[in-house]
Amino acid sequence: MVSVGTAPPIFRGRTRNTPADPEVPSVTTAAPRRLASERQSVMKIGIIGAGNIGGNLTRRLTALGHDVSVANSRGPHTLTALAEETGAKPVTVGEAARGAQLVVVTIPLKAVPDLPAGFLDGAAEDVAVIDTGNYYPQQRDGKIAEIEEGLTESRWTERQIGHPVIKAFNGTYAQDILDKPLPKGAPGRVALPVSGDDEAAKKVVRDLIDELGFDTVDNGGQDDSWRQQPGTPVYGNTGGADEIRKALNAASPERTTEWRA
Repeated sequence: MVSVGTAPPIFRGRTRNTPADPEVPSVTTAAPRRLASERQSVMKIGIIGAGNIGGNLTRRLTALGHDVSVANSRGPHTLTALAEETGAKPVTVGEAARGAQLVVVTIPLKAVPDLPAGFLDGAAEDVAVIDTGNYYPQQRDGKIAEIEEGLTESRWTERQIGHPVIKAFNGTYAQDILDKPLPKGAPGRVALPVSGDDEAAKKVVRDLIDELGFDTVDNGGQDDSWRQQPGTPVYGNTGGADEIRKALNAASPERTTEWRA
């Protein structure tokens, strides 16, 4: 079973949940359901983790008309309320990726090795996998030696699950997924950094983020994804594309004391 960690402390003195802190209930607001005439093609999406990020992505993606299955560490019977609210299908972790064109893994990093072996085997052949995870060694995850030695967090996740991932939403406040969407081209539209080596999967993810109401900034491959890890200028940043690019460029590969074991 996937284990559940405790929430890290509040980030940068703000009064909202730390970005991408999964498995913690979040305050929700009703997201408008999109009209059939406005829908792009429906995707089958599996979400593993039903806390802050996973829960609000479930709300938004079902409202956009996508076919969403959602799982958590405690079993489908604990997801009844979310299923009734959104129309998502509650499933086990092992079933979440079945037939999925896109899978979101949004669980504590320390729980990634506990994902069921072959959990992606039933997914679509070209499935895109989003990793929203962050390494919180002092606050939740304990020491992960490979990351401490310089491996990027999402590269470590790739090695655990045996599949390429796209790093996205890891520095996003969960409530912003509900509160901050804007139409394409609107002033003040928030931009999210996205990293990954699989360009086709990255396009799927960037298009979906655009559909959710956010711009994206390509942060390169997974070896560059340290630029959007905790403690960097882009982490928790709600600026537009130009600001996000500047923040990524200003990042340092050296982890600060707060983000080391």
